Amino acid sequence: MSLKIRLARGGSKKRPYYHVVVADARSPRDGRFIEKLGSWNPMLGKDDASRVSLNNERIQHWIAAGAQPTDRVLRFLADAGLATREARNNPEKAAPGKKAQERAKEKAAKAAEAAAE
Repeated sequence: MSLKIRLARGGSKKRPYYHVVVADARSPRDGRFIEKLGSWNPMLGKDDASRVSLNNERIQHWIAAGAQPTDRVLRFLADAGLATREARNNPEKAAPGKKAQERAKEKAAKAAEAAAE
């Protein structure tokens, strides 16, 4: 059985609240889970101590048992010092799209043409 430590959404519409749970990878996001390991309230400020709460002992137990955390949960674990997360680097993310690059070339060509006249 493939285990995941992931988020299960709760809360009402436009007021999200997430539980950190360990579940079988085949079960639905908000469906059956094995154990609740913590919670995350994204509505609170980033500096609020109660924004993320984790049960460190149980998380270490499940990781030792082979459970794989998702990317978001791995961020929480790295902040808590329970796991290491590699920094990601995508320098192309900020580059404009193909259409925007074409428009910029056209604009530069028009400006060069106007300057030549």
